[in-house]
Amino acid sequence: MLTLLFWKATAERAVRTAAQAVLASVTADQLGILDVDWGEAGSIGGLAAVLAVLTAIATSGGTEGPGITETVRSRPGTVTRL
Repeated sequence: MLTLLFWKATAERAVRTAAQAVLASVTADQLGILDVDWGEAGSIGGLAAVLAVLTAIATSGGTEGPGITETVRSRPGTVTRL
């Protein structure tokens, strides 16, 4: 949990989860793009992102990645910097 690779993978997961939650909330109501309450959709996406980060932290014990069964490793030849 204390590696840059962990936090990069967690950030990617949080953004992806937020986008999925916003898309789900918009399409579930079958609204047009002009009919969407974007504040509410953003709030749903933000909550989903926070939950994704908390889930990654809670399941980070014992592995290098943000999930129970995941291991995040850099590709050979790449340099990871803060």
